[in-house]
Amino acid sequence: MIHVNARAIIVCETNEIIKILIQKRTKKGEECYELPGGHIEEFESITDALRREVLEETGLNITYIENEKESVNNNRDNVTFKTQCITPFSAYQTIAGPVDSFGIHFICSAKGLPLKKGDDTQDIHWATIDEVGTLISKNKFSNVDIGPMLMFIRDKVKH
Repeated sequence: MIHVNARAIIVCETNEIIKILIQKRTKKGEECYELPGGHIEEFESITDALRREVLEETGLNITYIENEKESVNNNRDNVTFKTQCITPFSAYQTIAGPVDSFGIHFICSAKGLPLKKGDDTQDIHWATIDEVGTLISKNKFSNVDIGPMLMFIRDKVKH
């Protein structure tokens, strides 16, 4: 069975310093730093799942999801088949490894104070791009989040 995930690249920029919210996963055998997000429940919209997972894991409320205003929803009256179409920042699918998963990452903004411990998470904090790069190079960052973070650094960070 494939696991389907929505994940958040939550960005905060202060004095031209970009920080990303990261957290340490605490599930036994899966300890590493990661971006917040997780499983999309049956018939849950992508954006609702993203908001729910971020709140459960970090205590933050998402205030902005890139491309959400441009999304198209087929939620017409008298229609039983409904869809949400939205452009993510990136998408991944595992092609080898212990877990078969597909996920989409969104660039977001959020408000609130991070929890000390969330749902299977701890050490929730704002990390610099350099810190994320170090975690990636030391193999201490989630495999499903490495590609999207490298894309974010390549495409969104001013050099």
